[in-house]
Parts: sequence; structure tokens; C-alpha cells
Amino acid sequence: MPTAILTGPPVPGSPLEGHLRSLGYDVRTAPGAEEARSLLASAPAAERVALVDSRFVGHVHALRLALTDPRFPAAAVPGALTAQPEARAALLGAITAVVNGDPRPPLSSAPTAPHARTGAPHVGAAEARATVTAPSEPFADQVAAALDARGTAVHRPELGSLVAAVPADADARERAGTAVAAVDDEAVRLRSAVKARDGFFTTFCVSPYSRYLARWCARRGLTPNQVTTASLITALIAAACAATGTRGGYVAAGALLLFSFVLDCTDGQLARYSLQYSTMGAWLDATFDRAKEYAYYAGLALGAARGGDDVWALALGAMVLQTCRHVVDFSFNEANADATTANATGKAVVGTPTAALSSRLDSVGWTVWIRRMIVLPIGERWAMIAVLTALTTPRTVFYALLIGCAFAACYTTAGRVLRSVTRKAIRTERAARALADLADSGPLAEGTARLLRRPARRLPGALPFLTALLGGAAVVATASFAPLDGPWPVLAALLYVLTSGLAVARPLGGALDWLVPPVFRAAEYGTVLALAARSEVNGALPAAFGLVAAVAYHHYDTVYRIRGGSGAPPGWLVRSVGGHEGRTLVVTVLAAVLVTGHTAFPLALTVLAAAVALVVLLESIRFWVSSGAPAVHDEGEPA
Repeated sequence: MPTAILTGPPVPGSPLEGHLRSLGYDVRTAPGAEEARSLLASAPAAERVALVDSRFVGHVHALRLALTDPRFPAAAVPGALTAQPEARAALLGAITAVVNGDPRPPLSSAPTAPHARTGAPHVGAAEARATVTAPSEPFADQVAAALDARGTAVHRPELGSLVAAVPADADARERAGTAVAAVDDEAVRLRSAVKARDGFFTTFCVSPYSRYLARWCARRGLTPNQVTTASLITALIAAACAATGTRGGYVAAGALLLFSFVLDCTDGQLARYSLQYSTMGAWLDATFDRAKEYAYYAGLALGAARGGDDVWALALGAMVLQTCRHVVDFSFNEANADATTANATGKAVVGTPTAALSSRLDSVGWTVWIRRMIVLPIGERWAMIAVLTALTTPRTVFYALLIGCAFAACYTTAGRVLRSVTRKAIRTERAARALADLADSGPLAEGTARLLRRPARRLPGALPFLTALLGGAAVVATASFAPLDGPWPVLAALLYVLTSGLAVARPLGGALDWLVPPVFRAAEYGTVLALAARSEVNGALPAAFGLVAAVAYHHYDTVYRIRGGSGAPPGWLVRSVGGHEGRTLVVTVLAAVLVTGHTAFPLALTVLAAAVALVVLLESIRFWVSSGAPAVHDEGEPA
């Protein structure tokens, strides 16, 4: 159980101790700094600890935001400070420094002073805010400043209208209490459970009531992971209903898919409402979104087949397009997350190259919603799929999905390419490493890259992207038009191995190098789709759907590891599944050798899909279950 140490003389009638106990803390008192240091040293080493001034007056949710969020090693609001086990040693050192009077930067010049101001009480007027702030700095605030000064970042949550203060006298305490009573912290908590930035459908058609469903779940002890799992199960039932191929099944499938999305929103809102963030929860939330959508595509394809309409190629095309869209998002964000931009004098200016234009567009209300809707985010996309499933046919659903996603992909990618070539960005080694990991190069490409590394460094800056694009276009075009039983698809795949190695032979720090991973994804998935569709062998397209789904899971898993700060999957995993170029070569060879063998080609694709899925799933589950990565919460992809 975490330990909260109340510092200073007790305040009669204060509900603070009860508030801390309601947050799960074992409360102890320390009249002086030396006693606080002793209690801290004796607290269980594997548990969180908190220092709270006994004069604290504020909302319970303000304390919850500071003292229970698992994502930050140290966090504070005025009068309260917490540290997780990894920051315990730093906290003890900061307390010792404060007790010994060690010099430290004053609050006005400390790097965290602006954040400290955002944590001041909000009573509705500047005079009221001033009156509920103690003139002498509380011990917890001194320790927080010492932590910051000594290199341990202290997170200070935005409190908005919530009050967190340490009044200096009885009058100030009364005014602080009045300020607390004037703000409904439960209403604030409900509002903060909803993402600040979301799609139109989610914002206006789901979140107004799903937040109350999240609160209902929290009061019954349900966890975000349980709600995420319920959302997955609901979507799988929806896919099964679609697979019946009946109008009643389609109507039920559409309704269940919408309810699955409501639960998908609820799990994140529950996590924010109750601050139940976790690494595994973020992985489940993100991974299950993809599993739900692609399982539903398969259900629609099965249902159409029952009615005599083969739409497996459309289902696979929709999955390929949607996955490539996400890779574009991930690659661009990783390339520009910590980039700097050169100004007119040639000096580097910290900031993302796209911030200025986006800020201008986001300042006008109607453009915000138009921009969010035309990229067909998950809420709009699932609503469209659900309504069209209930009212039309699977073929119509996939046509609408392909047209909408293609337009959204062109819109977002064109804008990003334009910004990349018109703004001179200086990208970091971390970004280049992330792009190389997203490329998913196997042993063949890596061996080629080592051979060509020296000459590649003397070639033009646009070479990686252009080389990847040339090789990818060649292998997809050959798979689409050349005779499958001839040598050309295999030769094109060998050329693709060569160009893939050349594309990653030097660090991916160029203006358009963030496009290299999406090109590789499109080349691999497109080749599998073209070969399966042209084989005209019964079962080839469903088997190809399974193979692309297994490989896409591996690529999403890579993304989530990088975004979580855990780095790419281990090298042995990438080598064991062949890398994108190795799998592309294997599939083209299988098509050339087995395409005339009727069931042999689909069987080979199925075996390959099962092998890839088994390896990547086992390693992924092992990693995420045992991961020591910091707790995070995935806010969901905009697309």
C-alpha cells in the first residue's frame, strides 16, 4: 500500500486524511522535516510515497491527478508531492537537501515555475486565487523544487478549475473552502475523461453518454482492460453476424459494431476517469482496434461469399490501404517528433515543421471539424461501415471504404510531403533509428545494405525514398501483370531485395525518408494481394488475407514498442520472420512454383501466415506482459 506522509501540525476538522485514504494511501503524520525523512526511509521500498502539507485544501480529484497517476515517476500540485519507487532515492536526496538548507534555484527561475503556476487554485478571480495561497512555501513544494533542480522531472497536472492550495491562516482557509465548494470536481472529472481532440462522430455522438458509462464501470470496479476485451468480443460477434450473409445478420452486425465502438471509447475514458493507465492496457487498446476492424472485414467477405459474391480482394485491399495509412502516420510522426527547423539565418529552431500551419487551421472552428472528418478517423469510419452494412451489401461497404480511405490517404500524405520538401528540417539520430526499425529490414536487405553502405553515402539525398519506390513499384507491377509461372515476378522480387538494401544503406534522415517504411509496407502487401488475386485459385485470397493480417500485426507491434519508448522488437524476431523483402521473395517463389497446383498455393500461404503469427504473437505477448516500460495510455490513432 502506498504511504502518504502528512507534514506540519494537524488541522482540526480537516477531511484531508480521509481523502488520502480514499485514494488508497496509508496515512502517517510527521510534525517536522526530520520525521518526514525518517518515515520516508521506513516506507516499503516497492511502493509509492507522497508528501502532503496538512494544511492542504482542495478537490479530491486534484489530489488524484497528482498522487495516483502511474505514468510519471514524480508529480505534484501545490502542497502535495508524490514519487514512485524509481524516484524514491531522488526524493530522499531532495528532502535531505531541503533539511540541510542546500542552495537551489529560486522558484521564479526554476524551469518548472510555469507549471507550478498552472497548479495554483482557480477560484474564478485573481484576487481569490491570491488569498488561498500561503505566503510561505510548503515543505512539499520546497522538496518538489529541489527535485526539479537536481534533474528529476516533476509532472504538474493541469488543474483547470480545480483547487489545490495551502492557506496561510483561518480566513484564507475559509475562502479556499468556499472555492472548493463552488466547483463540482466530479463534473470536472467527467469532462476530463473525454479526449480533448477527437473526431466529429465521437465527440458529438458517443462521448456525451459514454463518459457516464465509464463512470458506471469505475463504480463497479471494472478495469479499462476488461472494457477493452468486451469491445473486442462484441466486434467479433458482429463479424460473426455479418458472416451469416443474411439481412438480419447484417443489421445486427452494424448495431453491434457501433456498440463495440462505444465500448472502445469507454475504455479510454475509464482509464482517464480513474487514472488506470498501464503499458499493457495501451497495447491492448491499440491492438484490439486493428483486430476488430480486420475481423469485421473478414466477416463481411464470408457473408458475401454465402450470397455468391466474392469480395475477398476488396477486403484485403481495404486492410492493405488502412494499414499503409497508419504506417504513413507513424513514420511521419516519428521523423518529426523531435526535429528542428532551420530559420532564415540557418540556425536551428526547436519545433516540429508542421506546427505553424496546423495551429492556424485549428484556430477556426469549422476547419477543425472538416479536417478531422475528411481523414475518415475511426469513429466516422466505423459509423459508415455499420450503417452501410445494415442498409446495403458488403461490396458497397468495401467500395465506400476504399474510396474514402484512398481520398484521406492522398489528402494527408500530399500535405505532409509538401511540408517536408518546403521546410528544411534537421532530424535526430533517434528519428533515423526509429525509421530504420519501422522499415522492418530482414537479413537479405541488411546484408545488401552493409555491402553498399560506403557508395550509398555519396549518392543524392532523395535516394532512399526513390530507390524504395522504384523497387516497390517494380515488384507490385510485375506481380500484377507478368505471367505468374514465368521468371519475371521472382526476378522483380530479387530486384526489390537489392533496392530495399540500398534504401536503408545510410541513416534515414532525409526530407522524404519517412516515406520509406510506408513504401515497403505497400510493396509487400500489394505483392501478396496481386499474386493471390491473379492466381484464381480457390482459397488463395482468404489465405493471403490471413498472411497480411499476421504481418500487419508484427508491424503494428513494432510501432507500439517504439512509441512506448521500448525500442524495436529484438533482431532475432525480425530475422526469423524474414523481413519485408524476404517474405516478398518467398511469396513470389511460392506463386511461381505452386500456382498451377491448385490447393498447394493457398495451403502454402496459410502455413506461412500461421508460422509468422505464431512467432510474432508469442514474442509480443511475452514482451507486453513482462514489459518494464513506463505506464502509458494510447489516445488512439486519428485515422
